[in-house]
Formats: sequence, C-alpha cells, structure tokens
Amino acid sequence: MATRIEKDSMGERELPDSVYYGIQTLRALENFPISGIRPLPAYVDACVLIKKATALTNGELGCIPREIAAAIVQACDEILAGSLRDQFVVDIYQAGAGTSHHMNVNEVLANRALEILGLGKGCYERLSPNDHVNYGQSTNDVIPTAIRLGAALTLEQVLSGLDQVVAALEEKATAFQGIIRSGRTHLQDAVPVRLGENLRAYAVIFRQHQLWVGQARHSLYGLGLGGSAAGTGINTHPDYVPRVIQHLQTLTGLPLHPAPHPMAAMQSMAPFVQVSGSLRNLAQDGIKLANDLRLLDSGPATGLKEIALPPVQPGSSIMPGKYNPVMAEMLNMVCFQVLGLDTAITYAAQAGQLELNVMMPLIAFDLLHSIQILGQGLQVFAQRCLAGITANPERCRYFAESSLALVTALNPHIGYLAAAEVAKESLHSGRPIPEVVLAKKLLTPEQLAAILDLEAMSQIQWPPSGESND
Repeated sequence: MATRIEKDSMGERELPDSVYYGIQTLRALENFPISGIRPLPAYVDACVLIKKATALTNGELGCIPREIAAAIVQACDEILAGSLRDQFVVDIYQAGAGTSHHMNVNEVLANRALEILGLGKGCYERLSPNDHVNYGQSTNDVIPTAIRLGAALTLEQVLSGLDQVVAALEEKATAFQGIIRSGRTHLQDAVPVRLGENLRAYAVIFRQHQLWVGQARHSLYGLGLGGSAAGTGINTHPDYVPRVIQHLQTLTGLPLHPAPHPMAAMQSMAPFVQVSGSLRNLAQDGIKLANDLRLLDSGPATGLKEIALPPVQPGSSIMPGKYNPVMAEMLNMVCFQVLGLDTAITYAAQAGQLELNVMMPLIAFDLLHSIQILGQGLQVFAQRCLAGITANPERCRYFAESSLALVTALNPHIGYLAAAEVAKESLHSGRPIPEVVLAKKLLTPEQLAAILDLEAMSQIQWPPSGESND
C-alpha cells in the first residue's frame, strides 16, 4: 500500500496515501477510540460551508492566492455534493473545543485542493491546512459558528414535522367533531367532550411549539466568526467579517449577521441551550400526545378502544393477531432521548472557562442529533400514525352516557350535595343517573332531558363573549 509522510509540530508520521485526512487527524484517531460515532453530516456541511466562505473571502482580500482559494472552494463544493464523506473520521468524544474535527476538515480540504492543483497529498508547502484553508480562523470561532449554522439549517426538519403533525390533527379534528366521549381527569370519569375538540387542542399546542422553535432559531443567526483565537480578531483582514458573513448568507439563505460581541459569541452556549430547551419543551408535549393516544387505543377488549391507531406491523412474536401502537412508542423513545440530550447540553454549556467552552463537540453532536431524530420522528408519526387514526363513535358514546360525571350538569338545578347523592346511589345500585333523578323526583323528565343533552354539554364555548381567538 502506498504511503506518505506528514509532519506536524510533534514530529513525523506515515499515512496511507489513499486517505485525505492528515497527521493531526491520525493522532486524533489514536487518541480517541471512544464510541465509533463520527460527526453528523449536517455538522460536516456546516464546517465546509464556513471553509468555502472563508476561502472566497480570503481570496478576494488577497490574504491567500486566488488559485489556492479557487481550489479550496472546488474541494468544498465536491464535499457538499457528497464526495469524500468517509474521510471525516474523528470520534465525537475528542479534544476539547473541537480542534481534532476542525483539523480533520482542514486536512481533507487541503489534500483534495492539492489534487485539484495537480499536486500530491501532503504537499503542504504549496497549500497548507493551517496557513491556507484555516487562514484567519481558529477552532474557537469556527466551531461555535458551525453549530449555529448546522442547527439553523436543520431545524427546518422539526418545523416541517410540526407542520405535518398540526395538519393531521386538524384534519382528524374536523372529521371527529361530532363524536362525543367521556372526558377524564385524574384518570377518572369527567364531563362529556368532543373527540374533535381533543384533537384540535393538540393542534393548537403543537402550533405554539412551531412559534417557540422558530423564535429559538433566531438566536442562532448572530455569528462570532472572525473573532479568531480569543475574540480579538487576530490574524484577520479588517474587511474579513462583513465579507465572510455575506458569503455565508448567500450560501445558506439564512439572515445571518455579526454577533454583538465576538467574545460573547465564542464563550456563551446560551443560543444552543435555548434551541435545545425549545426541543425539550416540544418533546414533553410529544410524550403526552403519544401516551394519550395509546390510552385511547388501549384494548381491544379490556381497554378504552375509543380510537384505533393504524396497525403498521404485527405486534407480537407469540400472540397471533396482536397489534401494538408502535409509532406512538417510537415517538416516546425519540422524545425521551431529546430530554436526555438536553440535559447533557445544559451541563456542557455551563462547563466553559474564561474565553472558551471546551465542551463544544458534545454540544454539536447532541443538539444536531436532537434536531435530526425529533424532526424525522414527528414526520413519520404524522404520516404513519396520526393520518390513519379511526374513531369508535359507539364506544365513545357509551362511556359518555355511562359517566357519573354527568351529575355535574345537575349542580345548578339541584345543588352539589344532592347531585353527589345521586352519583353515589347510581354507582352503588347500578341504575343510570336519569333513573335515579326521576325516582327521587328531583326534576321532571323534560327538565332532565334538556339538562343532560350530551351535544349541548360537550359543545366548547370559546372564545369568551366579546373576545377573538385570532
């Protein structure tokens, strides 16, 4: 196998000539054989977008030769199109701040750019990972910028998933509006409600989460790129910051702008905590929705079975004919994972010291992984679960008519204590509430029929008189 020798500040090492990464990546592979988990594609994309923007800027400003800048840009374009993805190899648990991954990116781009110039890999005296690909940059401003870009670009997956969830819920809400079921509070019988309004309420909840996630996304647009090593901008051209951010705006389509202070953008992980927090909040309601649907679908003979979630696969290796709410179970697992990742992000965010947070590699992976699994989980859940829900109107009606909580409607007419006595007698005797009321001669049949009208009782009255729900 052909090999090449590369040199860094610690000495020389031999590498296979087939690989595009270099000596510093090799040292990271030796130092960090931890999880076998490599950087997520969105993180690689974000880093390469930064390198393209910086090469364009430094070439325009004369900081690096234009032909070298052009070769780096071409190498970036190839990788963004899907080339050389197997060359980004550093474990996600690595050197603090992300220096190992950053140099992996610099070395792959340098060696591919050297090939584009007709030179061999490792000819760094002509085109260097540090002096050219990384000109005017530092791990300390590149990595927090990459996390911002990666998260801002991939959050569209979550927002798209929420669009689909809301649309599916609203469609079912309209379809099930006329179905009356027993409400339940404390897992005990409550007053009648409309199944359609239950689903419409969920739609409102998740539409609100769209707003909160979108608001958190805006915190990512201020970039500290150009702060260099410690936020002072050392080794950068005076015109570098506005130009590089303009290039990134063009490349990403995001409304990016310089951060109010470069040191603040490098030190504080608050935007990532804010985004992660919005995902955690969303996950908590995702868990509740999944669990509520599982309860309503429980059975078929010994549970509620007021609705049926679509069967998508056999549910048991031993019990024939069994179907489980697997899509809701999947969403639960995704949401539990998001809660755990948020905890790790929060701890990592407060673990920085002075001018730098060295836990950025963990934050990068956990945040982008949360976005990835939650976005995909919501989309699949909407398509393969919510869209196929069917209702059991007869069972819903049976529970609504059997609920002892119907006596609540009697309170204004016979008083709370008398209504409580009716409920107790109905429970102990097994006689329906209307029969007990009439036997006690508390109301006339006409009065009782008007009061216990399930359609009227379950009709939601909102917004309050004189207010708008816009």
